[in-house]
Amino acid sequence: MARRASEQVRSPQRIGLRRLLGWAAFLPLASRAPVYGRLFYELIRDERTPSGRKAMLAAALGYLLLGRDLVPDDVPVVGGLDDLVVVVLAVDLFLDGVPEDVLDEKLDALGIDRRAFMDDVRRIRRFTPSSLRRMMRRAPELVSFAGDTLEHSRVGPRVRSWINTKEEHTA
Repeated sequence: MARRASEQVRSPQRIGLRRLLGWAAFLPLASRAPVYGRLFYELIRDERTPSGRKAMLAAALGYLLLGRDLVPDDVPVVGGLDDLVVVVLAVDLFLDGVPEDVLDEKLDALGIDRRAFMDDVRRIRRFTPSSLRRMMRRAPELVSFAGDTLEHSRVGPRVRSWINTKEEHTA
């Protein structure tokens, strides 16, 4: 019995290699990247796409451009994966928030086959850890909650009033 349990435990190297080979599934998407880029551009421009989802993409882009990584890029193999995970999660969350009718409209307008697109989305999601996806799916809800709480607390006007009072006393 103990032997069977140990046989079921996979070595970290095999899991890492399997995951790395799994990333190769993204290679066919590279040829469709320009079309999908246009799709995302159209979805971002559409006012029916929730602004919180647009902000999620902007935050991911900011993370990529900032150059501050969770794992430094000079760490072999793993260094670039954190960037990829951030992009995949941001795209996944963005698409979850786009209304189905808006997505269908944009796919039709750009001549993108819905089934092929959804297959690509599933392929990407398959390589994102499900626990991380579940946690990140709550992010827009939590950001919205924090914004609503801050707005209802009237902290903003109080801080502005305090700043203005301090400026008057120092002038």
